[in-house]
Amino acid sequence: MKKIIFACLLLVIMAGCATQADAPDAVENYLKALVTKDREQFVKLFCADYEAAALIEFDSFGAVDAKLDGLACESAGTDGNATLVACQGQITVTYQGENNQILSLADNVYRVVQEGGEWKLCGYQ
Repeated sequence: MKKIIFACLLLVIMAGCATQADAPDAVENYLKALVTKDREQFVKLFCADYEAAALIEFDSFGAVDAKLDGLACESAGTDGNATLVACQGQITVTYQGENNQILSLADNVYRVVQEGGEWKLCGYQ
């Protein structure tokens, strides 16, 4: 009986670790869909409360070419029910072949929540 309880406890702990690790993946997927302008994928990656702001962010990339460089994200703590995610790397934005602008991903801490059983970006801290 003790072995069964131990095995169940171990599975719960492992599931919790795996779930936590998915929060950085959610941010990485969000940023990749944003810069590649993949609207079909993008709309699956943010929480309902962040929908309006996410769509504005997506539309703002519509008139520019964007490139993601050095993307790496990791969990950076929690805030209530949200997991905080910090990223390294940058987005290089070019408008009409000119005016390159570098957006550092390290300037933001992303809030990620579970919604519908999946991790979704839900704004910035």
